[in-house]
Amino acid sequence: MIALPIDAALPALLQALQDRDEVVLQAPPGAGKTTRVPLALLKEEWLNGQTIVMLEPRRLAARAAAERMAAELGEKVGETVGYRIRLESKVGPDTLIEVVTEGILARRLQADPSLEGVGLVIFDEFHLRNLDADLALALTLNGRDLFRDDTPLKVLLMSATLEGERLSRMLDDAPIVTSEGRMFPVTTVWGSPLQPSDYLDQAVVSKCLDALDEQGGSLLVFLPGQAEIRRVHQSLQDRLGDRSDILLCPLHGELDLSAQRAAIDAAPAGKRKIVLATNIAETSVTIEGVRVVIDSGLERVPRFDPRSGMTRLDTQRISKASATQRAGRAGRLEPGICYRLWSETQNDQLPAYSAPEIQQADLAGLALQLSRWGVTPSELSWLDAPPSAAYSQACDLLVRLGALGEDRKLTRHGGDMAELPAHPRIAHLLLRGHSLGLGKLACDMAALLGEKDIQRGAGADIHSRLEILSGEQRAQRNEKGSVQRARRLAAQYRSFLRQPVLNPLADPKHPGWVGALLAFAYPDRIAQQRRDGGSEYRLANGRAALFVESDALMKHQWLVIADLGSRQGQREERIYLAADLDPGLFESVLQEQVAQVEELDWDEHEGVLKAERQRKLGELVLSSAPLAHLDDDLRAKALINYIRRKGLELLPWTPELRQWQARIELLRCLELEEKGESHWPVLSDQALLASMAEWLTPYIGKVTRLSHLGQIDLTTILRTLLPWPLPQQLETLAPQTIPVPSGSNIRIDYGERPPILAVRLQELFGLSDTPRVAGGRQVLKLHLLSPARRPVQVTQDLANFWKTTYSEVKKDLKGRYPKHFWPDDPLVAEATSRAKPRKT
Repeated sequence: MIALPIDAALPALLQALQDRDEVVLQAPPGAGKTTRVPLALLKEEWLNGQTIVMLEPRRLAARAAAERMAAELGEKVGETVGYRIRLESKVGPDTLIEVVTEGILARRLQADPSLEGVGLVIFDEFHLRNLDADLALALTLNGRDLFRDDTPLKVLLMSATLEGERLSRMLDDAPIVTSEGRMFPVTTVWGSPLQPSDYLDQAVVSKCLDALDEQGGSLLVFLPGQAEIRRVHQSLQDRLGDRSDILLCPLHGELDLSAQRAAIDAAPAGKRKIVLATNIAETSVTIEGVRVVIDSGLERVPRFDPRSGMTRLDTQRISKASATQRAGRAGRLEPGICYRLWSETQNDQLPAYSAPEIQQADLAGLALQLSRWGVTPSELSWLDAPPSAAYSQACDLLVRLGALGEDRKLTRHGGDMAELPAHPRIAHLLLRGHSLGLGKLACDMAALLGEKDIQRGAGADIHSRLEILSGEQRAQRNEKGSVQRARRLAAQYRSFLRQPVLNPLADPKHPGWVGALLAFAYPDRIAQQRRDGGSEYRLANGRAALFVESDALMKHQWLVIADLGSRQGQREERIYLAADLDPGLFESVLQEQVAQVEELDWDEHEGVLKAERQRKLGELVLSSAPLAHLDDDLRAKALINYIRRKGLELLPWTPELRQWQARIELLRCLELEEKGESHWPVLSDQALLASMAEWLTPYIGKVTRLSHLGQIDLTTILRTLLPWPLPQQLETLAPQTIPVPSGSNIRIDYGERPPILAVRLQELFGLSDTPRVAGGRQVLKLHLLSPARRPVQVTQDLANFWKTTYSEVKKDLKGRYPKHFWPDDPLVAEATSRAKPRKT
């Protein structure tokens, strides 16, 4: 074996794993941790014949790591070292190291929470913070605590750029082992600041051509997504012409494994490669011959929008950690160079780490697995816990799919869904389709939905994709890899569906069942056309979607949309993949999705109550009929809901009543600050809205028009909410008016805190201290007014005003109001509400 930087850290790592069951390993790119660490641990005594399971974030990395370790042992994959990934497995009876993708470990844990026979779980490249990795770690730690008292299960987290201290604290202050130094140095070349309006493709192509002239070796180019890879690939083909010494190799997750292998293998003698990759090449994979990295500094990440219930792909700048990983690809085999298409100043502004997927992903799959495990998120250990709003929305979807009951407990159907290696939407489609005798069609549909679109550039109708998958239509040359993967995935799904067919359909070949199957998976994306033949549709979740270009599906009034998306800030979603839907199915197989509700609401234009019995599918109204003979309670309930939406200003408030409300709130806040509790009730607008059904319902049963609200005696109604003897205390502690030295009673404005006393300056002559309320606990804010009642000074310290500021104010007022009384010593002068005091 050749020497690798990680070798120096192996003794410390072996000792740490001997002493502790949890260890964090931090090693920079190129150190060799992925292939060298599992092999170094094979003969440790504490392993005692048990196996090692190592998690990789991607299929390509898992297979490459297993092949490299097997090669170092002089063996074939499947002997000592094997791997399990989606659609492929190479393990044998003597396999001691299994390299798996993260989702596979989560499903294995569900079947065997103790991981019997496993001595060590290695989480490689944990800094990527994939959702499946976070889930697998949480379940591993919990299963170990519950079932592995006798034979401890060790956990090793390792990565090149890792939040080691946070992870150590999470793992009960686990030791951190660090490997220093890259195998070879990498020189960074900064670019000029790239603005969003600049053409990324042109900048990348130009830098590639420069690097081919200036540097030797192959190039690895990081681009945000497949669209950019296709465009740059075409541009380079055009610019390079007939140069046979340059091989252009795309590399992304949707390529089949043979195409991915072609990208990572060494170029033939006398040739160089330009590998155009997404962030799939960021970790774990060594691409032979690469010594030049060109980094666009961008990545495309899925971001779930809880408001719409949809996931969109957003392009964003990478983190510093990702930039470090990418640059490290150039120094794996020899000294390298990294061209960054951004400036050093822009680099300083990058976030340290990318946001973990758990904070911005669709959590439906995670919620289903936790329900199957029998826990809530709060019962597990997380580096970052699932956001409560997104988790709650995921549970709502699972209820709608029948995976959870109304009590949020896993149903039998949910248990069957959780056993399938698919998103809960797809799992529900598979099970419901199979129960109707549509198993083959359901598996084909699930495979299409699980892959990227196999027919890019065609219309949105999913029927054409199904015809390609079944062989009725020929696939284009660039589609064959995706089609082959989809067929293998469909076959895998069919191997999981062994339940009996419960309700076989009489006409399973009818094309209308395609829309029904999609509706099982996407009940919230059933869509109704806004106008006949139009491009705009309204979805059951209340959102809008449209066809940007004319599409054959626009002749259908009802659709189910499988794939849609939008750019940030856009209201409408663009329809990419859909199927027509027969609305007659709402009376049969889709009947469970239809709800009958009584809708009562107030018509703002006419000011009267509208009451209907509606059949609804989400926000879409299928049919409606008027409700007759409404009783007072239903009318009051509808009015309460309307006021809650529109706000309390619909009620006949008076300025005096608003002051009454503010006076109570002042006394309540003062008491909370002093004692931590208060006997004054909460009568804020928010509290009144929340409790409106209790205090307002008895007085609005006879209201038949919105205009009648103005006749409600709101003052009397609200004053009943203040129990005795608080009304008396209110007048004492927070009086409406306060006497001043002139003899006037001046009204206090409690609309702000501190309350405001706006009073003419002359009426306070002789008063040394600022007036107070609430038994002296609250100082008033004085707005001192001129004779024309214009503010001349604002203060809460009247004594200091007389001492320091009054003389200047007096000069100004004496010039503007010469007929008024402006004494030299205001503290001994007689206060007056007139121009001058009365003569005695």
